[in-house]
Amino acid sequence: MPLGRPRSFDIDEALDRAMEVFWRLGYEGTSIPELTKAMGINRPSLYAAFGNKESLFRKALDRYAAGPAGYVREALDRPTARAVAEQLLAGAIELMTTPGNPKGCLVVQGALACGEAADSIRQELVSRRAAIVDNLQSRFERAKRDGDLSADVDCADLARYVATVIHGLTVQAAGSASREQLQRVADMAMRAWPA
Repeated sequence: MPLGRPRSFDIDEALDRAMEVFWRLGYEGTSIPELTKAMGINRPSLYAAFGNKESLFRKALDRYAAGPAGYVREALDRPTARAVAEQLLAGAIELMTTPGNPKGCLVVQGALACGEAADSIRQELVSRRAAIVDNLQSRFERAKRDGDLSADVDCADLARYVATVIHGLTVQAAGSASREQLQRVADMAMRAWPA
């Protein structure tokens, strides 16, 4: 005989709503009452389904990476290193300027204003951003082996460069830069692409 009542809410929909609240307000800026209101559930249901706030945030990050930020994974499959960078920049701009989406990027902004109590979240986001740079570096090293990038390109520096431009676009988008303004920055960044 099963224990307790079955869930009376859609867990995926609730997670999407939590992701959006975290995306708009950051980790520390988001309260449990704001989460329960957005998710349409009560506090006991939140804890039963998702664990604590930190656990919910990590699940929201996974959801974000697989959903709105899925362009990152797709970009890494592009045929050339330049196409990878162009797709990353285009995907970031699209994500950050689509009406209805919160401004900026959850992974970049999620813990910018975190205090010591949220250090584990800050470290989680640092780790996730570093993983993106590592994946880019690996992709660029493959491009170098394939002759798509010249032998003198430092793939680690190039990966950090692309990531830094994307992070800068995120901050600009959060400050209400327009799609056109962000695209001009991306175009300028690509003019510096190694020959």
